[in-house]
Amino acid sequence: MLRSLFLSGVLALSASACAQTASQSPLNVPEGFRVSLFAEGFKQPRLMAVAPNGDVFVSDQGAGTVTVLADANRDGKADGKSVFASGLNRPHGLAFHNGFLYVANTDSLVRFKYMSGDVKASGSAQKLVDLPTGGGHSTRTVEFGPDDKMYVSSGSSCNVCEESDPRRAAIWVYDADGKNGKVYASGLRNAVGLEWNGNALYATNNGRDQLGDDIPPEGFYRVQADGFYGWPYCYTTQAGKAQVWDKDFGRKTAATCADATPAFALTTAHSAPLGLAFYTGKTFPSTYQNMMFAALHGSWNRSQKSGYKVIMIDPKTGKTSDFLTGFLAGQNVVGRPVDLVVASDGALLLTDDGAGKIWRIQYTGN
Repeated sequence: MLRSLFLSGVLALSASACAQTASQSPLNVPEGFRVSLFAEGFKQPRLMAVAPNGDVFVSDQGAGTVTVLADANRDGKADGKSVFASGLNRPHGLAFHNGFLYVANTDSLVRFKYMSGDVKASGSAQKLVDLPTGGGHSTRTVEFGPDDKMYVSSGSSCNVCEESDPRRAAIWVYDADGKNGKVYASGLRNAVGLEWNGNALYATNNGRDQLGDDIPPEGFYRVQADGFYGWPYCYTTQAGKAQVWDKDFGRKTAATCADATPAFALTTAHSAPLGLAFYTGKTFPSTYQNMMFAALHGSWNRSQKSGYKVIMIDPKTGKTSDFLTGFLAGQNVVGRPVDLVVASDGALLLTDDGAGKIWRIQYTGN
């Protein structure tokens, strides 16, 4: 069982900064950081959102619920779990906006009225948008932009194919009430993580399978209106460089890739990057401010497993480095990272749907 740990090592932004404690607890973080258990007992905790009052909301796909976690005494542990809403269809993405909690089910986008401090929905869900369901990737993500528009991503129905439904392998943008929907960006096979940083929208993306252990690498994208990001015809092999035509798929021509925006950062193929967060808290050292953190859920079809960790990405340079490791011991999996949020106390919270837990990562300086 994973447990609270306090680690030593040399503080740096690279993977070499990580070291284990004498007790050999599996989780590794840079010196001065501490990992502890924030909450447990979930079936399949996925994405999180921090409410206006600081409560943490988490979707549990396996249970069909959205749960509220409060830490009123500020001891770094959830005081308990309150089910805000149940009976949902594989809920995933969550977002707060103008007095509502938005929930992205696998087949629809709904919202509940929310007042600060609510731990149970006061009314039934209001359906705003029907979303494509069945086949391939089933998770849906919702995020609001600085323009007050609602951004919703749906993954592809297949490994590699030409979709008949334009909502798949794409990000759509809507008014907050679900009206006036249109394609915002296309060619993103499975953009599970969406996050705004300033006026830029960032997305994680899961590349295609069945091209071997190392092709294509997983990518991180800056997403712009009307952008095309390659899938199913192309993929990025070098960060920031022109995409490569997928000759194995063989549709269209290499010329198609000239219009495909490449990933600005990459990580090992099949690592399955999911949720991401920019560190905007006040408790981490200044070198971590505005850095991008991404949860790598881990591979399912690679001869040597990849992922199962949290990495840090410099959004200016695209440089990546390990931040939290230890969910993979040799080829033995002990946890699967999903999503990250910055809590009101400056800690990073991390969902782990392999163990049904939420971990808290805080800088203590010791």
